[in-house]
Amino acid sequence: MIDIHPASENETIIFHATGILSAADYETRFQPQVERLIEEHGRVNLVMYLDEHFEGWDLTAMWDDARFGMKHRHDIKRLAMVGAQSWFKWAYAVGAKFMDGRFQTFDHDDLIGAIAWAKAPLPSEEESETAASI
Repeated sequence: MIDIHPASENETIIFHATGILSAADYETRFQPQVERLIEEHGRVNLVMYLDEHFEGWDLTAMWDDARFGMKHRHDIKRLAMVGAQSWFKWAYAVGAKFMDGRFQTFDHDDLIGAIAWAKAPLPSEEESETAASI
């Protein structure tokens, strides 16, 4: 099951995943929400909080995730993974090599740090904001 965390705002969406993610979870909750944000904001930030009961995806959801990642590889500014097991962090780090954005993993107890990292402007954005205020 996957739900949207209440700290989501603007171009940053935070998901809380538990148990096994099904294709229905992915196709009705995750994908439409991220695509809506991409339409509104262009590039977006994602935080995936995998709680201690998270077991992974079913096969169809795993395929949906891979296709979605390739389709939107240029649309993700930052992707934070919180609480993933070692094998999962490794698999996502490999997948992140195909993304334009930045990827970082966080310990299970550092959701606040992951959210702060995801919401922080990228260095090029900080330079643009500074130049615009001069």
